[in-house]
Amino acid sequence: MLGKKIRIERILNRNSGKTVIIPVDHGITVGPLTGLINMQKTIRSVARGGAEAIVMHKGLVGTAVNNREGMGLILLLSASTQIGVDPNSKALICTVEEAVKLGADATTVRPESFGRSARSSIRAPRSKKG
Repeated sequence: MLGKKIRIERILNRNSGKTVIIPVDHGITVGPLTGLINMQKTIRSVARGGAEAIVMHKGLVGTAVNNREGMGLILLLSASTQIGVDPNSKALICTVEEAVKLGADATTVRPESFGRSARSSIRAPRSKKG
């Protein structure tokens, strides 16, 4: 349980027990957005603004490594895209194991609908057996 305590402390403010978590996971869903184009700058600004943690997809982890200045990392395991057949359908794009290997302190998923159309729009991870 020590590892869990350490990860939670990276997400919560140690003095207040509260947190400010900023999502920057919109790009996969809707494409480039003003303020979310230069991700290095955006992530640094979020960190310097006082956020305790940031939510992103695994594709941004490399960008975040040198820019998150101690913020906790929460990886979103699911995604959808407005370009797909059903923009409300989600697909799993990352496993918990992969998120841990990438340094995530926590994971989250948007389970509204894991339909076939999302799987055809966004590649889902293969599960490992054994």
